[in-house]
Amino acid sequence: MSIEVEVNENDLAEMVEQVWESYLDPEGVSPLIPTYDENQPSEVHSSVSITGSWTGYVVYASSVAAARRAAGAFLAMEPDEVGDEDLSDVLGELANIVGGNVKAMLPPGALLSLPQVVLAPEATARFPGTQRISGVYGMWEGEPVSISMWHSRGDNKEGAE
Repeated sequence: MSIEVEVNENDLAEMVEQVWESYLDPEGVSPLIPTYDENQPSEVHSSVSITGSWTGYVVYASSVAAARRAAGAFLAMEPDEVGDEDLSDVLGELANIVGGNVKAMLPPGALLSLPQVVLAPEATARFPGTQRISGVYGMWEGEPVSISMWHSRGDNKEGAE
């Protein structure tokens, strides 16, 4: 049975904006400025997998500076006070929050994994048998940030050629 994704790029952008406003920029002074560049560089990334009625991944990727800034905002700390453990925790939580919002829009039966955090570029990540289907790409105070969705090609059996 084929389950079409129910989350489009506008939905993902709205989820990211809500996370941004709630956790990373509650004063509204440092928005994520869209670049639409899916090939922008990253130095760290986190992901959650979704399985069941839909199979894929939600990936948060950024520069180390943006990740430290995010962790500082999330934990009410200065970026230079953020340690690697704090950085890893917040990266995982950001992927988990967006992934949970994505899961809530999918048909019943979708399951969310625990987050995986890698203090290495997103380009080092391997999601075999998947394709990127959506993403929000931007700059935050001059640093690259992206949130993308990847869908398992094997999940869409009816549409397979």
